[in-house]
Amino acid sequence: MNNSTMNAISIHQTATLIRTIGTQRSVLVRGHMGTGKTSILKMLGEQLPNHKLCYFDTTTKDVGDVAVPKIAMIDEQGYATFVPNEEFGIHLGVPVVLMIDEFGKGSSGVKRALTRTLLEHEVGNHKLHPDSLVFATTNLAAEGVGDILEAHQINRVTIVEMAKPTAEDWLVWGVDNDIHHTVLSWVKEFPHCMQDFRDVENPEDNPYIFHPRSVRSGFVTPRSLEAASDIIKHRQALDDTTLRVALMGTIGDRAAMDMVAFIKMADDLPSIEAIKTDPMNAPVPNSAAAVCMIVTRTVQTIDREWVAQWMDYLCRLAPEAQGMFARLIPKSKKASIVMANKAYGEWSRNNTHLFGADK
Repeated sequence: MNNSTMNAISIHQTATLIRTIGTQRSVLVRGHMGTGKTSILKMLGEQLPNHKLCYFDTTTKDVGDVAVPKIAMIDEQGYATFVPNEEFGIHLGVPVVLMIDEFGKGSSGVKRALTRTLLEHEVGNHKLHPDSLVFATTNLAAEGVGDILEAHQINRVTIVEMAKPTAEDWLVWGVDNDIHHTVLSWVKEFPHCMQDFRDVENPEDNPYIFHPRSVRSGFVTPRSLEAASDIIKHRQALDDTTLRVALMGTIGDRAAMDMVAFIKMADDLPSIEAIKTDPMNAPVPNSAAAVCMIVTRTVQTIDREWVAQWMDYLCRLAPEAQGMFARLIPKSKKASIVMANKAYGEWSRNNTHLFGADK
């Protein structure tokens, strides 16, 4: 593991840091592409409902987009004041959470214009509400996608690296965010699709991820996996070739071919209705990957009416599959439904060893 990864913090830790010091010091969040840096704004909005969310996309701005002159006359003497862009939220007169997105990719003039905003929470002579939070985002310089910071800009902010989620982290998120169970199971089977490229010396050792030393038309990130999920949800309207080509253009050739195989496997899973009506005789697939799909599908779809039937079926699965269910369900939106069930309580007491870390 590289030193940068060892010193990175999770998205939740990053949001906590911003919420804690963001009224006084601006945090610049560095991170891998497609790993949810922008979603920090939404997270903070949920935690601070009285704040207005403001999004400033640095890549689309010129210097004149930061503030524009307003001319006023006093006697025969003219002077200019500057009116800040409404995207900063200064005109609202309320606390805001201001995210300056893709700061490192901005033009030189725009970045210099924003340094006062980052340091003093001001735009020209206009100051943000004192309870406002300010933070910025940028990609890792090692990705080579044009993020450049000068020394004086670096010295005005607190820079932290946001860690790329592990496969297990992303599975927990995906279960509660309607990611298709085929995609979740694929990530479980191929956890190295979340590997940090800085830990891969030879790009060919991991054909799934982005690597700055390899030209790939598509690759796996949390963002592209969510896109793949959206495509798969509409697969009934697509022929096999269209589905495959669409996935190749979303997550890359190798990942798409492997995921298509998972999709075909998913077609042979026992239906939810079969588990509900006859849990002791519903088919149990031989493939560990197929069983994984059943577990993730259930965590997403289970309701109060068939928890007991599912627990009967779960006991027929391999310990590894039961352990996966044990780790996912307490963190999911379905936790209260399942954990209130008597059958679940008895099973959990008899299988406490399954609630440890995934191996």
